[in-house]
Amino acid sequence: MEIIISSNTSKPIYEQITSQMKAMIMNGELKTGDPIPSMRSLAKTIHVSVITVQKAYEDLTRDGFIETTVGRGSFVAARNKEFIQEEQQKQIEEHLMIAVDIARTNGIRMEKLTELLTIFYEENL
Repeated sequence: MEIIISSNTSKPIYEQITSQMKAMIMNGELKTGDPIPSMRSLAKTIHVSVITVQKAYEDLTRDGFIETTVGRGSFVAARNKEFIQEEQQKQIEEHLMIAVDIARTNGIRMEKLTELLTIFYEENL
């Protein structure tokens, strides 16, 4: 598992860890039951504070992405397909809102956005 921390973003480090781990779970790179590195191990690997990794793990646990068992460690939690699809739809909506904002700011009409979305969607069929 590779987590990349960027200093060129305003996003806090714990959120970078959280979003990357969620993405790995959502895209199937990490599967139900897969072990997650210990907080100390991950902190050492990516050169951040254990407290930063702890905050990320707390968020991942709260959101149902990982489960932690004392003495055994942390693992990818069992997920249902509907929940995963809902999470992916939220990500899509966020990206589409950004695209819409850019289009509005630059006078690009909705028809052009629809055309572009159709092209991108059908491109990978």
